[in-house]
Amino acid sequence: MPIVPSVYTNPPSYLFNGHLETIIPSLFRKVTGVNYRREKIPTPDDDFLNLDWSQVDSEQLLIVSHGLEGDSYRHYAMGLVKFFNEKGWDVLVWNNRTCGGEMNKNPILYHHGASYDLDTVIQHVLSKHVYSAIHLSGISMGGAQTLKYLGEKGVNLPHQIKGAAVYSTPCNLPSSAATLKLPANKFYKKRFLNKLKAKIRAKAAQFPELIDLELLERVNTFDEFDTFFTAKLHGFKDAVDFYQSVSPDNWMQEISIPHLVINAVNDPLLGPECYPEQLAIKSNKLFLEMPKRGGHTGFLIPKNKFSYAECRVWEFLNGL
Repeated sequence: MPIVPSVYTNPPSYLFNGHLETIIPSLFRKVTGVNYRREKIPTPDDDFLNLDWSQVDSEQLLIVSHGLEGDSYRHYAMGLVKFFNEKGWDVLVWNNRTCGGEMNKNPILYHHGASYDLDTVIQHVLSKHVYSAIHLSGISMGGAQTLKYLGEKGVNLPHQIKGAAVYSTPCNLPSSAATLKLPANKFYKKRFLNKLKAKIRAKAAQFPELIDLELLERVNTFDEFDTFFTAKLHGFKDAVDFYQSVSPDNWMQEISIPHLVINAVNDPLLGPECYPEQLAIKSNKLFLEMPKRGGHTGFLIPKNKFSYAECRVWEFLNGL
């Protein structure tokens, strides 16, 4: 399809660059009125996932995948939950392993390519619930997981899944990872690394023979962290192998249902290859929207409790 023109041009005046559009909502945006029912489900490798449901007795379901070091209580997840509940849809936000307040059992964590856990969630939903239509959404890392899952399934996707919409998504993971080396992005690198290091320390308490905590304290870059810990724990050679192996653009051309990707041009955490323009031009399933503004998971609208991205996800999916 042709690239979709965006009408989002007017974020709040005090958010005058991509960094502020990213940081301010992340730190200060609050979404109230969401009440979850938690369900713990087993995984095929004898671990578990925590699912948070917000149901309004609907025949339609939105499944949301959160971002790196996020969970079901992040503002972007709860914003989608509240918006879609108000529109009469059930919503399920699943928490990646180690996220959502509980450490998992196995000697792995989660990562951008963990589409196998999204598959477990979807198979559970299909086995336990009857929905006339299921749609998928993902934010940042969760968008990458969603696109990878859809591409892996291709034409064998469960027929109940009708569409998907993701935003602030690293369609090309190597390109996105490279942005964390930029001096301007030192804040994000430090914040994510500190949180991920805490997860590794917790995992070391479970499996001390697997984790070198002295090495962990010497790690200062994502390349080092992903080489010595993410790659080692999840079966990749090193950071480069990990980024290349799980990057969603390896599979996006195989996606068989309509899907919207909203990536802001001024997103500080997306590199040039994260905007799949050529694929969008050739595809009749990919709708690519590239607003000039929005930052990373920002997209605030003045005097509106919902973000532009949340509104567009609804508009797109409801129109299918």
